[in-house]
Amino acid sequence: MPKSDHLSDFELYVMLAVAALGTNAYGVTITARIAERTERDVSIGAVYATLGRLADKGFVSFKLSEPVPVRGGRTRKLVSLTPAGARALARTTESLRNMLDGVRLRPATGKSR
Repeated sequence: MPKSDHLSDFELYVMLAVAALGTNAYGVTITARIAERTERDVSIGAVYATLGRLADKGFVSFKLSEPVPVRGGRTRKLVSLTPAGARALARTTESLRNMLDGVRLRPATGKSR
């Protein structure tokens, strides 16, 4: 059992990407989803380091895919949420919903880039 089921913001992004991508969750697709949705540069190294921490906490697990069906096709290290990871994700998103209740946010006026 992990010491804490609290997720950092980037751990939350990674776990949300894994949940959304389902059986197509691996390093490249997770990185692309986070970059697309957050409009920020995302290092694949940061994603892999975070996946390692999440695995140490028992929140994600890995399995190798079959090789891609092309000449020289490689396997992919697929990622999935564990039951503990799904619970931590649900608790974190519920906490965020609770914290946002009653908060009035001003709409963004444009990109910060």
